[in-house]
Amino acid sequence: MDLLVRDGRRAITVQKLTMEAIAKRAKVSKATIYRWWPNKAAVVIDAFMENHLAHTRIPEGVPVREALLTHLKSLISRYAGPQGKLVAQIIAEGQYDPETMANFRARFWQERAAAVEKLMRRGIDEGVFRSDLDPASAAQMFYAPVYFHLLFGGVPLDDALAEQLVDLGIRGLAAHPSPDEES
Repeated sequence: MDLLVRDGRRAITVQKLTMEAIAKRAKVSKATIYRWWPNKAAVVIDAFMENHLAHTRIPEGVPVREALLTHLKSLISRYAGPQGKLVAQIIAEGQYDPETMANFRARFWQERAAAVEKLMRRGIDEGVFRSDLDPASAAQMFYAPVYFHLLFGGVPLDDALAEQLVDLGIRGLAAHPSPDEES
């Protein structure tokens, strides 16, 4: 992470990062790095995961809306800074390297998607969402706009975006329409 981000600024891109630079920074041989990781992208994904997951947990024991909003705010906050640039670079690297995309999907995306789908199922069980809701599709509806804005820009990644996504999503997936929507 130190090679990719210094003082909140991007120092080097994933594309330009080398195993030599990683080994030099870690003060080990390249052979040692390759013993644990097959390529630089795998090293970057592991470094990202270690730093990212601790700061973007889905809260337990709170209402579904609060858990979803808290998680989206923490995710968006991370993605508004250097972590977002890193995710965008990993996704870009994965467009040309199927192994990188498969690794990122398996190590990061699938676990995160499963956690959000669990939250969606809890929302169904608690009557927050419609009973016929597909948890995977619902999760994508909340999170895809975050990745869209991360990759394409235009709308600031901030708390207002998180609140807008949660409000629109919950209204659209609600088990019962609110009184003002029935008229």
